[in-house]
Amino acid sequence: MSDSPILSIRNLHAKVADEDVEILHGVDLDLKKGEIHAIMGPNGSGKSTLAKILAGHPGYEATEGDVTYLGEDLLEQEPDERSQNGVFLAFQYPVEIPGVSIANFLRTALQARLGNDEELDLFDYQDQLMEAMELLDVDPSFAERPVNDGFSGGEKKRNEILQMAMLNPTLALMDETDSGLDIDALQVVAKGVNTLAERNPDMTVLIITHYQRLLQFIKPDHVHVMIEGRIVESGGPEVAEALEDRGYEEFKSTTT
Repeated sequence: MSDSPILSIRNLHAKVADEDVEILHGVDLDLKKGEIHAIMGPNGSGKSTLAKILAGHPGYEATEGDVTYLGEDLLEQEPDERSQNGVFLAFQYPVEIPGVSIANFLRTALQARLGNDEELDLFDYQDQLMEAMELLDVDPSFAERPVNDGFSGGEKKRNEILQMAMLNPTLALMDETDSGLDIDALQVVAKGVNTLAERNPDMTVLIITHYQRLLQFIKPDHVHVMIEGRIVESGGPEVAEALEDRGYEEFKSTTT
């Protein structure tokens, strides 16, 4: 792995757009190529706000600080530019798109990444889609279903993992992707992430979660605790194990 981070966050402050209440109060974080990081924290600690700021969600605004991604100013890039540059966000609550099949949705996404100067070859795309579904043990009929329409929680997450496989991101942001999942669906997510990380060892993953249970199946290199908009502790997987035993209360005094 390179010693230089692919993502460097310095003194990041952020808020909900059109509101004056600050949510992030000076986040510092470095992610290197091929690493798996997890950010854990209670509800309202700012974890999802960080993911949305990195992805360029229009409902959130960075008010201070710097974010450098692959040597460029990430905050100056539009959301589609970030996607084209390899940033992927797996949503906590994926949206439904009735009438649009997964296959057509993914083809449109891949064509958008290529831009207008290059045409996506349909046969190459079909081969790529079949390969990804085989890799993830997804039935081929899944691709013909409307995007997330009538899907169970596990099916929605499986769809997002399939999107990750097709888009092959440099930086994958997973915003509470384990939220509301039973153990079977959780294992689907974990197996998919582990499979894609093995296929692409240069992919960097940032997992945002409340609980340690997902990290029992996806082993992070680094775990960070976020409390009230700040990262208050960082370490290895043992940090997540300690949180499972002790909870977050002891960290709250460190933010005051």
